[in-house]
Formats: sequence, structure tokens, C-alpha cells
Amino acid sequence: MAMLVTMGAQLTCTFGAAPSGLVITPQNKVMAGNKPVGTIMDNKPTVNIMPFGVCNTLSNPTVAAATSAAMGVLTPQPCVPVTPSPWTPGSPTVKVGNMPALTDTCKLICNWGGQISVMPGPPTAKVP
Repeated sequence: MAMLVTMGAQLTCTFGAAPSGLVITPQNKVMAGNKPVGTIMDNKPTVNIMPFGVCNTLSNPTVAAATSAAMGVLTPQPCVPVTPSPWTPGSPTVKVGNMPALTDTCKLICNWGGQISVMPGPPTAKVP
């Protein structure tokens, strides 16, 4: 069974060098373990998804430009994700503010090709 994802969950990106924290704004007023519960729409860069240290993919234009300037030596740059799509798949049974709840099995794809995942953490509430 999947677990609900709440404020402060740790995230990883396949191209990011460091973990990041998830920020969930409390507008839906649904709590688990005294923390706001996320939805699939908690996907906004620098609002919900914080940077992942530095980015290591040439599909990121800033990395490509810095690498080109360094004569082809991979030159990581700040990792600010670009995530226009919602988390997938979301909970099929639990809704938060009319949106599927965010679970620890959801993934988020960055425009630069990275896959963002929720790291295992303390249990909150199981989703049926």
C-alpha cells in the first residue's frame, strides 16, 4: 500500500546532486500527522519543489552552455526543476481538495529529463 506524502517529504531527482524538500501549502486543510497532505498538483518549481543542488544533464540548457564554455567538460549548474505536468499517477481512491492525493509511489518528470521521486520517510497514513 502507498503512503500519503506530507509537507517536508524528501525528494530526489535522477539528475540532481542533492535531495530536496517538498513544500505543501495548507490551502486544502487536510492533515496527516499534523502536516499538510499533498496532491498531484503540488508540482510548482520553487513553490513546492525546491532545487536539487546542481544538475548533471546536458539537456538542461544552463548545463549545456557551461559545458560548451568549458570545452566539453561537464559543468553542472544549479538544479532548478521545470515541472509543468502533475505528479503521476496519484491516489485512485483518496482525494484532497478534489484532486488525487500525492502518494510515495508518484513520480514527477522534469523538462530536462530527470525523474523526481519521494524518498522513503516516516510513515503517515496508508492509502487504500
